Amino acid sequence: MRAAGLAAFFICALLRPALADTIYVSNEQDNTISVIDSASLTVTTTIDVGHRPRGIAVSRDNTRLYVAAGDDDRIDVVDLKTRKIVGFIDCGQDPEFFAIHPDGKRAFVSNENDNLISVVNLEAKIITEEIPVGVEPEGVAASPDGKLVAATSETTSMVHVIDAASSALIDNILIDTRPRAARFSPDSRQLWVSSELRGTVTVLDANTREELAKLRFMPQGVPRELVQAVGIALTNDGKRAYVALGPSNRVAEVQADTFSILRYYLVGQRVWHIALSSDETRLYTANGNSGDVTVIDLGKQQPIKSITVGRGPWGIVVAP
Repeated sequence: MRAAGLAAFFICALLRPALADTIYVSNEQDNTISVIDSASLTVTTTIDVGHRPRGIAVSRDNTRLYVAAGDDDRIDVVDLKTRKIVGFIDCGQDPEFFAIHPDGKRAFVSNENDNLISVVNLEAKIITEEIPVGVEPEGVAASPDGKLVAATSETTSMVHVIDAASSALIDNILIDTRPRAARFSPDSRQLWVSSELRGTVTVLDANTREELAKLRFMPQGVPRELVQAVGIALTNDGKRAYVALGPSNRVAEVQADTFSILRYYLVGQRVWHIALSSDETRLYTANGNSGDVTVIDLGKQQPIKSITVGRGPWGIVVAP
């Protein structure tokens, strides 16, 4: 290949869109999932699911979407090729959120009304164990190394740590008021927990449960009561964290190794959960009150588009 042709080839490669993701958004009030193409940043399909869909996750092999239909007491199983429901999983009363274990075989589900974490066999579609936790469990996370599961309880203001192998409850830690989301760092050494009513994130040592840091968010010009920390996303290298701040309509970007707040992004109304693109160049936010998804270009450090979805977008996941 001649030099000019080689140069043109590399220029075209650089200009070619790098993203090939699909974004799935649960619309709590419409009982639907909005499917967004990352290249065009448009909604391409809407999938009807059960009543009050909230927590969603993609299977480890990227063939199925699991949707917690809280008012139907089940998890819907959606085939991502046909985009149709192909099964249901009985997972106890009012499932709100869940985490798929790294083995891909189990889901740990928060049953808000029963104060339980249900362990679900995804292949058999049955509950195998029930773990009592605090009042109104919500956020659930599994550590990447597969050893631990964490669950938050809103009313008890605790995060509960579960041994994933035995399903034994091994610790209960008091957290700031009304904890929502839990996330483990990519190396499984830290546990990040958001507290809605205090507008904070507590970072714990995942093994000792010692507090490592407390992040307090104070975006300029926003009344303190509107700063409510909810969804959390962390980059694969563990260097950045992003925190949704609810009705403040902001997302915070955090230098994760120093626990420094770098900047705030203005997004839609009542941002709830957030998700990074597969190449981590974008952040997508589910904005519950404005019925849209904000797309943030992390390289440019600015929002670039708002995408209208259904009513009450709550959960959001990205699949390649």
